[in-house]
Amino acid sequence: MPWSPWEKLDPNMKREYMAAPQGVGAKYGWSGNGKAGEGTMEILEANTNGVKIDLRFVRPFKNQCITHFHFTPQGSATNVRWTMDGPNMFMGKVMGMFMNMDKLIGKDFENGLAGLKRVAEH
Repeated sequence: MPWSPWEKLDPNMKREYMAAPQGVGAKYGWSGNGKAGEGTMEILEANTNGVKIDLRFVRPFKNQCITHFHFTPQGSATNVRWTMDGPNMFMGKVMGMFMNMDKLIGKDFENGLAGLKRVAEH
């Protein structure tokens, strides 16, 4: 995923593609340094309205989230909205007491969407 802002965190990150090569059931795993962490993503739904992904983090913190890319046609373009929903585990609650999570990862989402736009337009 060359558009992902997290791909650049570890140039030696190990990546594995599993199960289906694309669409529902496609699965991607990564394992990298402390910044990149480890986890998997599996496509649960994919249609003209968007893509729903089961995102599981193994380290640095275990957690499971559902990530959506929502597609809304706008003339000859498509607006993409990226959301992530999941339980706020202990470390997330502690971090949330001292940091604004939207500010903490919001810039990553903006960079990722900009990178996705560049890839889609080529």
